[in-house]
Amino acid sequence: MNVQGLAPSSGMRVAIIGTGSAAFAAAIRAAEEGASVTVIEAGLTGGTCVNVGCVPSKIFIRAAHVAHLQSDHPFPGLGRHKSTADRKILVAQQQARVEELRHAKYENILENNPRIQLVRGTARFQNADTLIVKHADGGEQTLHADRILIATGRSPQIPATSGLKETPYWTSTEALVAEEIPQHLIVYGGSVVALELAQAFLRLGAQVTLIARSQLLSKEDSAVGDALQAALEGEGMRVLTHTEVQAVHFDAGAFHLDTDKEAITGDRLLVATGRKPNTADLDLAKAGVETDAGGAIIVDDHLRTSAPRIYAAGDCTNAPQFVYVAAAAGTRAAINMLGGDAALDLSVVPAVIFTDPQVATVGLSEAQAQAQHIETDSRTLTLDNVPRALANFDTRGFIKLVAEKNTGRLLGAQILAAEAGEVIQSAALAIRKRMTVAELAGELFPYLTMTEGLKLCAQTFTKDVKQLSCCAG
Repeated sequence: MNVQGLAPSSGMRVAIIGTGSAAFAAAIRAAEEGASVTVIEAGLTGGTCVNVGCVPSKIFIRAAHVAHLQSDHPFPGLGRHKSTADRKILVAQQQARVEELRHAKYENILENNPRIQLVRGTARFQNADTLIVKHADGGEQTLHADRILIATGRSPQIPATSGLKETPYWTSTEALVAEEIPQHLIVYGGSVVALELAQAFLRLGAQVTLIARSQLLSKEDSAVGDALQAALEGEGMRVLTHTEVQAVHFDAGAFHLDTDKEAITGDRLLVATGRKPNTADLDLAKAGVETDAGGAIIVDDHLRTSAPRIYAAGDCTNAPQFVYVAAAAGTRAAINMLGGDAALDLSVVPAVIFTDPQVATVGLSEAQAQAQHIETDSRTLTLDNVPRALANFDTRGFIKLVAEKNTGRLLGAQILAAEAGEVIQSAALAIRKRMTVAELAGELFPYLTMTEGLKLCAQTFTKDVKQLSCCAG
């Protein structure tokens, strides 16, 4: 794509569809540059992350982790007891924090920034510079803008499984505010949302059966999904991989699932099989905005769409679906809408999955590198070689580093560890700075940190770390 923006004019009018992270980052930057900004939202201000995604899920996961440690920890000198969870009280605390952050980070900005105006309603395109906003009372408003940013996010994708849509299934939205713990929760899905929530409910006392159409985390190195599955099963979760749900029906308070392997019954069903871009109702064709086969808006590295004055950012696009990517994209989109030149560099994007152990990745896996015809060399270090993990009495997982064979340059890292999310940014910076594994092995890392595992793994390219003393340089 090579679409050039038009030269900005004084007092430019910018319209933004959505109020999530991408939208607000763009609105704030555009307002700082002197634009008049209108943001359009039909639902809760703040989008997915603060309302029904990152914030509530991580609070829920943390509470479940604390409950788990009370009954299952590695220190025999400390008592163990089964935690009793009052889910209603936990949800009240969780949602109070959600509301606090929504007000502080979103609503308060609208209240105090005179250059940003909120319009309530659902937007669709009339043409490339005109939006029609339908209000809750049925009335419509026409908005003209010099530049338009689409930042409508995504929502749960529900598979066309026979009978499913006629049942009271949960998506992650309902699961996160459910005030009771199911007796037997069935989770349909094998990726991030499914795994995080399945483990949290398991740790709060539910029996959990997880059904995945492929292996767990099928887009990652296969070793990651296999090892995580072993950890989840070790906690008591039943995991069925390579299993298709063929039909679902609900009666007498129970869900009955027919799969290609067996019948499964539970009192709750969580469907977490992916998310779809919220673009179907925007009438994008009238504005000349192109999407891919899944409905995601196609953007270039300047967040330009196929229409000259229309930009897009966040999960509704073909960019990686992370809130920090969305916010970075929103800021850059605003700069570019106002005549600047800011590219979004997605060459190094760290990712974290908040299971326990956590999954954290950055850069290329071996398979991805080889698909790009890059000859690789890799090493995997199990955590029984990492002093911090030994001190924690928790050696589940591994650190894997992928390097270019001829140069030794670090290409990627895949980590399964209790604190993987706190480690991965060091690997990201090493990749960004084009460090070799030899250079990484020679860096100073604090002793008894999980991050030291990166150094140790890098050392295994040339040494047997089992033969080194503690903190050997």
